[in-house]
Amino acid sequence: MSREYAEEMSFPKLLPVRQNFPDRSVHDVAGDVKRQLGASGFNSRLKPGARVALGVGSRGIANIATIVRSAVEYWKSQSCRPFIFPAMGSHGAATAEGQADVLAHYGIHEAAMGCPIISALEVVSLGKTADGIEAFMDRNAFDSDGVMLIGRIKWHTDFAGKIESGLFKMMAIGLGKFAGAQRYHTYAYKLGLEHVIRSVGRQVLKSGKILGGLAILEDANHNTAQLTAVPVEDMERKEEELLALAKTWMGRIPMPLDILILDEIGKNISGAGMDTKVVNRSVYGDSNPWPGEPRIERVFVRGLSDSSYGNGVGLGMADIVHDRLLEAIDWHPTQINSLTASTPAAIRTPIHFPSDRECLARIAPTVGKLDLLEVTYGWIRNSLELGFWKLSENLRGEINKNPLLEIVGPAEEIDFDAAGNLAGLTVGEKALAH
Repeated sequence: MSREYAEEMSFPKLLPVRQNFPDRSVHDVAGDVKRQLGASGFNSRLKPGARVALGVGSRGIANIATIVRSAVEYWKSQSCRPFIFPAMGSHGAATAEGQADVLAHYGIHEAAMGCPIISALEVVSLGKTADGIEAFMDRNAFDSDGVMLIGRIKWHTDFAGKIESGLFKMMAIGLGKFAGAQRYHTYAYKLGLEHVIRSVGRQVLKSGKILGGLAILEDANHNTAQLTAVPVEDMERKEEELLALAKTWMGRIPMPLDILILDEIGKNISGAGMDTKVVNRSVYGDSNPWPGEPRIERVFVRGLSDSSYGNGVGLGMADIVHDRLLEAIDWHPTQINSLTASTPAAIRTPIHFPSDRECLARIAPTVGKLDLLEVTYGWIRNSLELGFWKLSENLRGEINKNPLLEIVGPAEEIDFDAAGNLAGLTVGEKALAH
């Protein structure tokens, strides 16, 4: 296909569509944190003056700074001395400074939190599991009087199970820092990640250092929907229960698509850069691996989120990308993160072109439709924000059949600027406008 042909190619019009998910947002996040912790009994394990280590991860969790600050205030009210440490495996380029920077970018720094942030990579061995997997814990956390984890419970991007991403995963991979994360993912290649998470998590619990966790659940609108203090004695069973609930709230792509357009991927959006169970892709290179999820023929990614700080993990799950995405990638943290997770396919470089128009024109003929005006398109900001879409007009019948979908404006021509890039309001700006 010549570049001239790409410039002449016609596209269907796009309809602005709102996906109306139930609003389950907690209205007083700070107050709810303190109520949950106040009723938890965690404080009964400690004496006044005790040092409490609060483990915080690296995901883009809604209201995370408010949640962590409220937990700090709770422990101070119990005459304890809290400090925060990063519980994030190999993220932040697997350096102490990088992990502290990740927290700071989420608003979690000493001035805002009112307590020290202690970031270091040194770990303590906690012995071996029955499979011979050595478990580790951040030394500063181990040297405290007790550890409380603060994390979101949700589906994992790499596998399906009864425990996926949450407090147990933080105990296993997050508390183990780079040394643990690398080792656990290596074992998981053969044993399965859920098995490793459970067995290492149980080994960490044997240390007697864990007080419990504050579990965060989000709704399909990425709002804080539930906060639950999880006691250490019931952590495994309770996490299974909370994950099952979170899965029922999961936002989904509303229908099969020929071409899914994402404005951005990033570590703040998903651990895999884009949520695999939303876009129906696998970090191991498979397309449409998740049964029951809408089939997506091609994924086009336009850029990298500023809040990913150069980490381009997930790039390899796209079928085609804009050159600007490649130019934004810092390959050092990207390679460390991908190789530590044993997912090199997730950072393969896809086909790429210098304009949105050329990317779309090149990929559209690969979906099996001779009439390119019949190709179906869905355009969203990222795989986390599924409330506002631009859907091609040839999907109007499917849109009208879905009670969650509402057309909120007239069909619009796809508008390209002089450089061949999508012009006008971005999908995110359109959402605000409507």
